[in-house]
Amino acid sequence: MRPFLKLAVCILVLLPGNALAALDIQPVTSPGGIKAWLVEDHRNPVLALNFSFRGGESSDPAGKEGRARMVSALLDEGAGDLDSEAFQKALADNSITLRFESRSDRFSGRLFTLTDTRDEAVDLLRLALTEPRFDPEPVERIRAQISASLRRDLQNPRTIASRTWWATSFPDHPYGRSGDGTLESVSAITADDLRAFANGVLAREDLIVGVVGDISAEELGGLLDTAFGGLPQESAVPTVMDVSPKLTGETVVVDLEIPQSVVVFGQPGIEPEDPDWFTANLLNRVMAGGFGSRLMEEIREKRGLVYGVWAYLLPLDHAPLIMGGLASQNARVAEAVDLVRQEWTRMAETGPTEEELNDARTYVLGSFPLSLTDSPGIASLLVGLQENERPIDYLDRLEDLYDGITLEDARRVAARLYRAGELTVVVAGQPVGIEPRPSASGG
Repeated sequence: MRPFLKLAVCILVLLPGNALAALDIQPVTSPGGIKAWLVEDHRNPVLALNFSFRGGESSDPAGKEGRARMVSALLDEGAGDLDSEAFQKALADNSITLRFESRSDRFSGRLFTLTDTRDEAVDLLRLALTEPRFDPEPVERIRAQISASLRRDLQNPRTIASRTWWATSFPDHPYGRSGDGTLESVSAITADDLRAFANGVLAREDLIVGVVGDISAEELGGLLDTAFGGLPQESAVPTVMDVSPKLTGETVVVDLEIPQSVVVFGQPGIEPEDPDWFTANLLNRVMAGGFGSRLMEEIREKRGLVYGVWAYLLPLDHAPLIMGGLASQNARVAEAVDLVRQEWTRMAETGPTEEELNDARTYVLGSFPLSLTDSPGIASLLVGLQENERPIDYLDRLEDLYDGITLEDARRVAARLYRAGELTVVVAGQPVGIEPRPSASGG
């Protein structure tokens, strides 16, 4: 069977019975001191390896926004003795998936391969991390692709609203600058800038690794040293200061000639290490967890103002947030925004009902195993747990953590978390009945 056919057959690794109980997570330390979490699964001859480094888009210098994004698109466009075409051919011929991604605070990657081609896959990963080429042709090709994407996005009302929210809330912080960059900043990025990012961020010091598949702990130790051992020990990521959103409570209107306004809203949130994080997660499910949630019931089901409305906890390293959004007709968007603020206030004043809390708990615990149906998904989870500093037995404790949350806990956290007066709202469109207003603090 050819490699790509075998890979298609093996990619889905279903977990029997209780998915949480089926995950036996082992800590592994390589001979060179590189640490990883491993879930062995020898039922299929595949390996999923996910990893991340501290330092992402927030480390881009002013005027060079988009640098981390460019690096993520270029690491597999030639490395070592292999130019772009040869590197991509080696991946394709061996059915190896290698991808990189930039985020606000971290730079991540994922490798997926058959056991038979594991050595080739790990060597290509090693080259991409330690000997990226950044040749002129792929650099200019990727730059052109990103610039074309930016031209489209900068005409998109949702992008405009989002960029305005971040710039308004973090005017003097890297979070206020888009990680996608601008046409001007992307044009200014040089190959030396890309090398500076790779040399400064890709280091063992802040490396997190999660591995799932057909490999033993001993074999993984050697693999880790091969893939990551050539990286410098210490990173050179610039310091990013912790920050709180500025001008909370402000309403900003961006005038766009479109029939439907787009709304982005947000306020300070809660950190994952906070003991109230799990309660906050249940409260967010009550508030905005899809159909049956308060915002969907009040704004969509009862009044038909939106197709969808959402909110989520966004635990950035330096500014935890609650973010949300919706879109509605210009003539009715004011009512939708007012309802968001009303529900925010109602949650703070009365918290959830016992039924809402129990439904949210059942949903969260019941849906979580659905993210654990394949090796790449589990490898991603292992990295996420480590990024959020969860203990290795976290999954064993998850049910108890949520079951221990009482209605009294939920009401206390709701009063702490939901602060309608601190919601910063950006509306892009021509909303009827919404006027810009300064923050309550007078900003």
